[in-house]
Amino acid sequence: MQGALLVAGTTSDAGKSVLVAGICRWLARQGVDVAPFKAQNMSNNSVVTLDGGEIGRAQALQAVACGLAPSVAFNPVLLKPGSDRTSQVVVHGRVDGSVSAMSYRERKPALLEIVTAGLARLRTQHDVVICEGAGSPAEINLRATDIANMGLARAGSLPTIVVGDIDRGGVLAHLFGTLAVLEPDDQALVAGFVVNKFRGDPALLEPGLAQLERLTGRPTLGVLPYATDLWIDAEDSLGHDGAVGRPAPPLGRDWLRVAVVRLPRVSNGTDVDALASEPGVSVRYVTAPSELVGADLVVLPGSKTTVSDLAWLRSSGLAVAVLAHARAGRPLLGICGGYQMLGGTIDDPHGVEAAPGRHAGLGLGEFDVVFDVDKHLGNPVGEALGETVAGYEIHHGRELRRGAAPLVTTADGAPEGLDVGNVLGTHWHGLLENDGFRRRVLERVAALTGRDFRVSTTTSFAAARTAQLDLLADLVEEHLDTAALRELIERGAPAGLRVVPPAGAP
Repeated sequence: MQGALLVAGTTSDAGKSVLVAGICRWLARQGVDVAPFKAQNMSNNSVVTLDGGEIGRAQALQAVACGLAPSVAFNPVLLKPGSDRTSQVVVHGRVDGSVSAMSYRERKPALLEIVTAGLARLRTQHDVVICEGAGSPAEINLRATDIANMGLARAGSLPTIVVGDIDRGGVLAHLFGTLAVLEPDDQALVAGFVVNKFRGDPALLEPGLAQLERLTGRPTLGVLPYATDLWIDAEDSLGHDGAVGRPAPPLGRDWLRVAVVRLPRVSNGTDVDALASEPGVSVRYVTAPSELVGADLVVLPGSKTTVSDLAWLRSSGLAVAVLAHARAGRPLLGICGGYQMLGGTIDDPHGVEAAPGRHAGLGLGEFDVVFDVDKHLGNPVGEALGETVAGYEIHHGRELRRGAAPLVTTADGAPEGLDVGNVLGTHWHGLLENDGFRRRVLERVAALTGRDFRVSTTTSFAAARTAQLDLLADLVEEHLDTAALRELIERGAPAGLRVVPPAGAP
């Protein structure tokens, strides 16, 4: 089997990332040499690859679904928003300046060459490449400089399927409209549709799907059900109700309640997914001081803009609530940007985030932070709370220690992070994915809060993630026309697909 496929979406968060992961896993389970590819991602959820670069977390997860180590080859361009109008640009895993929405357009022609060459190279290294679009191809105002949707599909002659989220409503109009606004040469590559997150009896949807095929000449290749057990890493958004995961009931009498502050520019918020994999651990994102009341553990997660998010923490009243929580002896954990907020000062002499200046931290740890121009990337290992741990680092801030007790001792003996009993902090992402370390943290939380909570000795976060990927593959196998998928991957889009004129066209 050889070929490629592009999964586009009617909107952001329509299900592209999970569908790509599911198709990749389905193929890999059949022995196919398959790899993921996303030409351009926009996300502050990223990981550090073994080849030393930075890519979107969704592509790292898709690589795992394929049985591959994450690589910069799977996501050559990553945009990390620092504000509503500017983003840091990461090319081949390394920072390559910042852009506004308008100035980015000027870079697109050169980036199109980079991503098309990267896709071509990947196709020589693997039998099948499953590509993920970005946003929606219906954003026709961006089509002239598109490098991730139909621009990529046209450059690589990629057959394309469009997925829509029926849970949002109007999915048939979204699917039809996405196709109808495309120019004819783009439409010629769109070969079918997928409906995502359907609840109820599929027979009720059949008349609509039949009408959609009559209108467009393209079949719906399957209807994926709403899977309540699916909590795999979110790429574009957090759960609408703020809840994370589907934890099993507690082993003791009490739940542990974790409140994760949803910072305006939160990055790598998926760090807390591992907590929600534990029985009896309820994890929820919060945005108001009142939501910290009764929390056993408060988490300050990573941030793309630490200084401005710290200012928001103060203006929202959450800083006062966080300090009161910590000073009452209740557990607090800061990760990366959230850890930097815990120190004495944050100095940005080069204006890495905004205007140069020094800013007061929360003062909960004896260390300061200075921002370096170059980003610190790494996959360190060490020891924390008596457990061997591994993680990854993505930050500009460098800690200047003034006697802070470390949380981690790196493999070369260097101190890292903060451990002052109820207040913990680290620059390392992924620490909570280490099962032994996570158990030690939860044991400490239970002891400090007096909860009757027992940690599971059998929970494996890696196994839980594997089970999620297998669930995605099962959904693909059971609910999609996999024979049609194979045909598209191997033979491309069928010739002579109907051109659908946009509404109002003569």
